[in-house]
Amino acid sequence: MKLGWLTRLALLGSILVTASDMALAQQNTIRFIIGTAPGGAIDPYARIVADPMAKALNQSIIVEYKPGANGNSSAQFIVDQPADGQHVWVGTQAFTEINPSAFTNQRWSIDDFVPFIRGVEAPLVFAVHPDVPAKTFAEFLTWAKQNKGKLSYSSYQPGTPSHFLGYQLNEKFDLDLTHVPYRGSGLQATALLAGHSQFGFAQLNSTAPHQATGKLRILAVTGRTRDKLIPDVPTFEELGYPEFTAKVWFGLLVKKGTPADIISRYTEAAKVAHADPGVREKLQAQGFDVVAETGPQLLPNIKEQIVRWGKLVKASGFSAEDRGSTR
Repeated sequence: MKLGWLTRLALLGSILVTASDMALAQQNTIRFIIGTAPGGAIDPYARIVADPMAKALNQSIIVEYKPGANGNSSAQFIVDQPADGQHVWVGTQAFTEINPSAFTNQRWSIDDFVPFIRGVEAPLVFAVHPDVPAKTFAEFLTWAKQNKGKLSYSSYQPGTPSHFLGYQLNEKFDLDLTHVPYRGSGLQATALLAGHSQFGFAQLNSTAPHQATGKLRILAVTGRTRDKLIPDVPTFEELGYPEFTAKVWFGLLVKKGTPADIISRYTEAAKVAHADPGVREKLQAQGFDVVAETGPQLLPNIKEQIVRWGKLVKASGFSAEDRGSTR
């Protein structure tokens, strides 16, 4: 059947409108950029808050992964993009506060970003494989000292709180441990479950479910108070080691230069998402404390912590540039 020129014109117009709508939808899509491999502790946070934020903004949000160099690849990716708000960095304590000291040759700076919410925080846990003959931290220390020079501890990435708490453990108790880094908290948890790693400081939400099944044993938690997911596990402070108190955080940042109205919209949407009872319930079930902190103090606070962690990085002699495993 032959189509008349009016019909053909109408069809062409329809195709052009559809293509225009698709292009506009793609242009309006926000991308949450995660600097680790899929399956880590950042995943649930990003995905849980993305949907309610998308609804509040009336825009699509998709999660993308740019792993590499302890999060530096994801940071640099965003720095290389236009400051139009289409790319949001899912930042962490390690990425923002430790990397500047661990990676002396990194090309980006925290001043390249504007943090607009510090969403959640959580303690780390000291987890051991069931083959480790210790049910308490004191028993672990006795066993580790008996096997001095023969053991290794894992971290979910070099240059992270997981790494430096392990370093601190090694130094304080003179255990002569070897550091074995992984490329994400999910991979570290898998290694602990398989017995490839015997022990290490790990993310709470990657390990707590396996405490209940006996597949892992958690001996202590780094929070100031016991965690509701594992209430029977003591804190390091209770055990007499307050220097192992620490929490990690996840939050959202955009590139500096992003228009103020976009940052304001994102901030309000993030506040709405983090305040939603269903969202808070899901985040808390993952072991997160929902802090939802916003305001101009976020950047100065990060800079203060860069100084704090920098001292520990210097004391450890750690340099990411010297270690091929970080790339």
